[in-house]
Amino acid sequence: MRVFKLFAVPAVLASLVACGEPVEPPAVIDETTARTISQGELVGFTDQFGAQVWRAVPYAAAPVGDLRWRAPRPAEAFEARFEALEFGPRCPQITNALDEAEGLEAGQIIGSEDCLTLDIYAPPGTQPGDDLPVMVWIHGGANTWGRSSAYDGRQLAMDRDVIVIAMQYRLGPLGWLAHPALRSDSETNADRAANFAVLDMIAALEWVQDNADAFGGDAGRVTIFGESAGGHNVAALLASEMARGLFHAAIIQSGSTRTVTLEEAEQTAPNSGIDRAAVFAGPDADAATMRATPLNDVYEAYREALAASSDMPRMIEDGVVIPQGGILGAAQTPGGFAPVPVITGANLDEMKLYGLLNPQLVNRIGPFIWAKDRDVYDAVAEYPSRIWRALAVDELAVALNGAGHDQVWAYRFDWDEGGRFLVTDLAHLMGAAHSMEIPFVFNHFEFYGQLDPILFNNGNFPGRAAVARDMGRHWGSLAANGVPEADWPAWSEQGVLMRFDTPEDGGSEILNGVETAALIASDLASDERLSAELKCAVAAAILSRDPQLRPDFDAVLTC
Repeated sequence: MRVFKLFAVPAVLASLVACGEPVEPPAVIDETTARTISQGELVGFTDQFGAQVWRAVPYAAAPVGDLRWRAPRPAEAFEARFEALEFGPRCPQITNALDEAEGLEAGQIIGSEDCLTLDIYAPPGTQPGDDLPVMVWIHGGANTWGRSSAYDGRQLAMDRDVIVIAMQYRLGPLGWLAHPALRSDSETNADRAANFAVLDMIAALEWVQDNADAFGGDAGRVTIFGESAGGHNVAALLASEMARGLFHAAIIQSGSTRTVTLEEAEQTAPNSGIDRAAVFAGPDADAATMRATPLNDVYEAYREALAASSDMPRMIEDGVVIPQGGILGAAQTPGGFAPVPVITGANLDEMKLYGLLNPQLVNRIGPFIWAKDRDVYDAVAEYPSRIWRALAVDELAVALNGAGHDQVWAYRFDWDEGGRFLVTDLAHLMGAAHSMEIPFVFNHFEFYGQLDPILFNNGNFPGRAAVARDMGRHWGSLAANGVPEADWPAWSEQGVLMRFDTPEDGGSEILNGVETAALIASDLASDERLSAELKCAVAAAILSRDPQLRPDFDAVLTC
């Protein structure tokens, strides 16, 4: 078994899954949405449900030309009234299988560097000065892919009486690059960073502070929330001194605390012969040459580096944005994290998203998919899913609690009642997979494209509506009041999690205990569902992402 393929996402996934915007009537200017912000006047539209919407509002100058690989600069003033009716272009990225349902071939370089924009959603009739809580969404996609337009914030805004803002930020090599030539050419201390995308997020939050009131938002009640890489970015903002005071609560959904040192970010990638710092412009290139390099050339070099090393640094301890010692080190230090309430959580079956169409784990005939062995399928997903929780939730909560940060709440999302189409049983194949909680948080069940009608059907509507209401009241309470609702106790030394699930499966309830890598490794070693070979394959896949866990697995497994 080729271990690194164990959790790969096959291209055929696009035949079933694709994030995209729902079909809706064309946006038409509504004069009641005219607003004056720091750049000038803009106008949006009111949708068919009464929500107010403004799309692709710039929050910083386009990071092009001499501004590539610099901290973002303030957005330019509008030359005329800005019509915020259409989504803006996504930031540059390489397409993957999830884009194919949009007619985009995988492996293509798409997007525009002029992409630093916000999509803003407000409840019906909201006016400047209404002082509603603000929730700022940071999308996922491994920090190499994704866009704000895939997330519809209208229902969340209306359900919870909040302003929802979804941001875009630089991705891949444009968002994360450590290079001595760039540091030597810096104009400001922020230019010396390597996490340019996190600087984008900080600039977006500064824009929110300056302009929230115009859209009816309260700049004193800003909650940042994000999933996967977006959750990783939320954790980075919590650890960054540069972001202090720009938000007042944070929600990490299936996030991470992983970072690499500046030296690791610049060193030759293991077993590749590729110097990460030189890969985009040559070892002797100066900053001006790098910034003048055509975008396609940058991404072709990036593609080659990814092919050679399988990964590129995407959260760097640059000492400017992210402190030395990284996100987890900051969490372990008193005062190292922003002193704001934090929710962190993960999904029960995170890794089933990646096993869904793995030919080593499932059979497929046309659109029909079923597990080769249900027990093996479940076991292969279980252990890396538990590791995800152990690192993103329990380890982080323990660190914060130990550092005196007592405003931490943890959750596990368990909804696994997806629909079935003949032999394709999505309740089993997906379960509570990675990203599954997003439609529940937004209370908007158009997310997985062609998969949605099967996954979210009339039969499971009552249960998922109950879970969406339950999650929504806690997310909304944190945004409005700085704490979830009273039935969710904060983390303690013994470990306290809220389990979100349907009434049919016992409903939301409090779980106790702390998940650890040592416990997970022990359970894997004794799992009778898996052969010795598969146990080692699962362990190797986990350790390829989190090598610091090796002692826990080597103690109980001989591979």
